[in-house]
Order: sequence, then C-alpha cells, then structure tokens
Amino acid sequence: MSRFKVPTPVTALPAFTTPVLGVIGSSGSGKTTLLTWLVEQLAGQGLRVNIIKHSHHDIELEPPRKDSARLRMAGAAEVMIASPFRVAIMQELRGAPEPSLAEHLARLSPADLTIVEGYKWEPLPKLEVYRPSVGKPALYPDDAGIVAVASDVARPAGLAETVEWFDLNQPEQVLAWVERRLG
Repeated sequence: MSRFKVPTPVTALPAFTTPVLGVIGSSGSGKTTLLTWLVEQLAGQGLRVNIIKHSHHDIELEPPRKDSARLRMAGAAEVMIASPFRVAIMQELRGAPEPSLAEHLARLSPADLTIVEGYKWEPLPKLEVYRPSVGKPALYPDDAGIVAVASDVARPAGLAETVEWFDLNQPEQVLAWVERRLG
C-alpha cells in the first residue's frame, strides 16, 4: 500500500491572462534562493515576472518618521510613494479582512508569469521546495495543487507520475520546466 493518500481536489482561481505559479515550502528550504535565480534567468530572457510574497508578519516598508508613514498613520487608506525609480502602494487594512489572492493578482500589471510565494492554501498550481533536513513534513502528499517538487533527495517510490520531481541542486531543471509551462 502506498503511503501517499489521494489529495483533495482543488478548485482553481478565476482565470487570469497572466500564468500564475505558486511556490511553497518550509522556511529554510531554499525557496528564495531558487526564486531569485529563476527570476534572474527569466528576466534575462526579456520576460516580465511579477512576484506576490505572503507574510504572516507585520510589514514595515518605510521608516516610521517619513512623510508617507506619518500620513498612513494619520488615517490614509492607501499611500502611494512614487519616484522615477519605483512605485509602492501601502494599504492599511484597519481591521478589514486581508484581501484575497485573486484581488492581489488583479492589481498587478500584466506579466509573462506571476509567481506567488506562500498562500499554501490557495487552489493554484504549485511547486514545493522540500528539504527533509529542515525537519518539516512534505506538503506534496496532501495537496493536489502541487504539480512539481524541487528537493535535495530522490523522488519517493509511489509518487504519482503527474507530479514532476527536480533536483534542487540543479535549478536548470526547474527553469526548463517553467519555460515549458509558459510555452
């Protein structure tokens, strides 16, 4: 008997014109290292890549005494900081529910690919970065949204053939897979 149970099917996010790929894994597994390398490679090919990174922590993007922070703390719902180099929008939720991933995706500019880091619970195709040495259980046995795994261990016997398995130490494998998915 296989130790892999059949994952619960997921319902997909609404259709978006930009392909979306989730990247999940435990802290310390190498997600940011892999993503940084992938984005460098894809951007180097002239592709536009957006990133949405979820955090469970409060996010401080500006020094508290700067004008934009003071205006936000005074009660502004959103503050946009714009310069010739970048634009940032800070939105205060003030007790309102966190916007959904679909709402965040809708706010982004068009891109060739949007990578979503985190949002493990969302119904989207996901790549899991998995290192057993981190001491956390793998997510792929229980999540039908995980279509690929990048790991530093060999593919386990009994894993569904529909789940791609890549050597985390060979990121070119993951890049080639992403390029195939983009067509």
